[in-house]
Amino acid sequence: MNLNEIAKTLDSAAANAKVTSQISHTTSLTEEQAYKIQRLSMAERLTRGEKFVGLKLGFTSFAKMEQMGVHDMIWGPLTDKMWYKNGDELPLNQFIHPRAEPEIAFLLKKDLDREISLEEIPAYIQACAPAIEIIDSRYENFKFSLEDVIADNCSSSAFVIGAWQPLPESLNDLEMSLLFDKEVMQSDSSNAILDNPYLSISNASRLAAKYNQPFKAGDILLAGAATPAVFVQKGRKITTKVAGLGSCNIIPK
Repeated sequence: MNLNEIAKTLDSAAANAKVTSQISHTTSLTEEQAYKIQRLSMAERLTRGEKFVGLKLGFTSFAKMEQMGVHDMIWGPLTDKMWYKNGDELPLNQFIHPRAEPEIAFLLKKDLDREISLEEIPAYIQACAPAIEIIDSRYENFKFSLEDVIADNCSSSAFVIGAWQPLPESLNDLEMSLLFDKEVMQSDSSNAILDNPYLSISNASRLAAKYNQPFKAGDILLAGAATPAVFVQKGRKITTKVAGLGSCNIIPK
């Protein structure tokens, strides 16, 4: 098994918006090997000039973890090429079968190289904001195993962040909605993110330390989806609204 060749295949699929077969159909991977493929694939992006800008968490819903038969969340790096400005157009020809999720983003105030507690968060996090993540699995029919999705950088493909806001005392019990034009496609409480979105920061710090992933001042953390993802529809403006934090949007073209 050549992990570097698998990484190049996944990178090519992402770069050219072409599907590839699930790794798990022909190869048995460990979680550790999947993360190694992820790192090798990300190295291809960085070699082309993309810049690391932060991390995303996946499986931050306890129900989703149970559904997938896993006991921890997963994570993947974000790059500047994935980052679209609030109100930008999203070129659908650069994606395979994209889906949108409503999230909360955090902005790191200082370098983080160890797991931190909830009480330490104000010392490390500068601000938060509403966000949209566009996920786009490189596998056929958007189907994958746990190891498949980790290797594929947790389906990371694009994200949008709204205006940064000061950290509130609590991020619990906030209504989070995903809209296409003015139609609410999904809505739930922010409690759907680990029962407390601030726990995503503690868990991200733990995972970054565990996998020796630098997490620096100015980097971004996407805390994970509050609702199921919805397939993107051409021409229908995607909006995330978070009570008390505002909104952000992007327009698929």
